[in-house]
Amino acid sequence: MACLGHHFSQTTVTMQATPDVRFNSSHVRQWRDEGFAIIPDFFQPAEIAPIVAEYERIYGTHADPALKAAMEAGGEEAVAAFRKLQFKNIHTFPYDAEPQMNLISLHPALIEFARQLLGVDAVHLYQSHTWAKFTGETNYDQVHHCDFGNHTLAVPADDVALRTVDFILYFTDVSDAHGALHYVTKPDSDAVLRPGAVAARPEQQDALLAREKSAACKAGTLVAHSTDTFHRGTNLTAANGYRFTMTAGYKAKGNDLIGYHVWQATEGRDWNRVFDHASPEQLGCLGIPLPGHSYWTPRTLKLTQARWPGLDMQAYFAAAQQ
Repeated sequence: MACLGHHFSQTTVTMQATPDVRFNSSHVRQWRDEGFAIIPDFFQPAEIAPIVAEYERIYGTHADPALKAAMEAGGEEAVAAFRKLQFKNIHTFPYDAEPQMNLISLHPALIEFARQLLGVDAVHLYQSHTWAKFTGETNYDQVHHCDFGNHTLAVPADDVALRTVDFILYFTDVSDAHGALHYVTKPDSDAVLRPGAVAARPEQQDALLAREKSAACKAGTLVAHSTDTFHRGTNLTAANGYRFTMTAGYKAKGNDLIGYHVWQATEGRDWNRVFDHASPEQLGCLGIPLPGHSYWTPRTLKLTQARWPGLDMQAYFAAAQQ
């Protein structure tokens, strides 16, 4: 499956050295200038294979027969009634799954990409959820919209460091027949609406549709988009089709303009699946202070180790003794 090609505009981006580079400065420029960057093979088959197995265990590979029958019998009335089912197969991090699935949205290469896109030294993961879609379970068609409304109570900032990046991770091939996301680049939406517009009137939808591109691509692809870029979900038409994706949102550490999931409110979930396997850098993206931070005292070290006995705290204890 070939992915769409893209034109990259010219801006200056400084790349930091990283041992596992899966993106380049062109991707950073494209995200900043156009609002979308699509990178095939960001994740390798061996990395996503155990995650696909977990998706199949959790969601299966077929639409719910009762929902499919109701959609087929209900016609247009069912389309409206079943809109909420677009979001049926979504679960929030941490997942009741193996470590590979729990740590993929905290992959070091993903963290580094978020840093480069936002131009900051430290980032936090503020959103991570699964999404499984099945042909016939509901109608997934949407109008063109921007996502910032449920990420901030304000509007997207002009300063890139105060913005947010949404990643979509493809664990299956996502063709147009499998409901590929369609989007409009910022220059194109600016031409249709006005520069910087983040909302479209109903009568402007046709003009956006005329300029939309497809994010169809193969398993292992990473899609990076900004929450003020117009896009829409599309319907699955492949016979017995399904698609497995994960959404991961990053912001600069300390950016209180942005929020979505509150990890502390999910303490009833099995966080050991994360703490027992995550690195200090990965935990830092969840708000846990890095080794050497003033938060770490003999008391907090001891109590944290007692709360998370499977957490390797060697680096934390060693830094506190220096």
